[in-house]
Amino acid sequence: MLFAIIIGGLIGYQFGRFPGFIMGAVAGVLVLNFLKSRLRKGLQDIQSGFLDSMFAVMGALCKADGVVTRDEIDVAEALFDKFRLSGSQRESAKAAFELGKTEGFDLDAELANFRRVSRGQPALLQMFLQVQVSAVAADGKIHPKEHEMLVRIARGLGLPEAQVEQLEAMLRGTHTGAGPGGATTTQQLDDAYKVLGVSPEASDTDLKRAYRKQMSENHPDKLAGRGLPESMREMAEQKTRDITHAYDVIKDARK
Repeated sequence: MLFAIIIGGLIGYQFGRFPGFIMGAVAGVLVLNFLKSRLRKGLQDIQSGFLDSMFAVMGALCKADGVVTRDEIDVAEALFDKFRLSGSQRESAKAAFELGKTEGFDLDAELANFRRVSRGQPALLQMFLQVQVSAVAADGKIHPKEHEMLVRIARGLGLPEAQVEQLEAMLRGTHTGAGPGGATTTQQLDDAYKVLGVSPEASDTDLKRAYRKQMSENHPDKLAGRGLPESMREMAEQKTRDITHAYDVIKDARK
């Protein structure tokens, strides 16, 4: 605020001395407030678009195998509670979910719309995809047709297929325990490398760099500043824990 007053005042002073300084300072404050309001509106648009598109795409995804089961509906409704949606948000989410289930739903157009609303921010697009993976894999499994649909969703968001594999690996990591005697299994180690997006041949330095990059990109505060709804903060925090777990699994295996 003070910076805007000073800059506006100095510019005004060049044209009208002291009266110009006053007018310039006032203009600086008005411009700053205008920019702040535009920023708030932009974040609100992203948050609203995130939830509506998320449940619409979820409806289409749940119908990927030809039928939407009661269990899949229960998962969607459980997310209403998980994300602490208000009454009006719940109604909007239900309507979006039903729309996604309809025969004429244009999945590609909805994905393109979300890319536009989110301004193509990779971290938000990845979180959007993560919700879809979580929705169809509440039982810890992802069926082939669901995987195909997830790949289509990833491509529609402009994300590589590897993102789907990374999230599926992350999901398996939360559903499986250690092997006999607490040992890490081959599957867990392979999944850990996929979560961090590096190959088993990566050096310790590259591994640490990948870990830090993932943690930075997925930091809940940073995502919130880009438009992630506050109600989804818990999921963002869980993702950072999963990333850290994958890093720890690899470090332990390399000792």
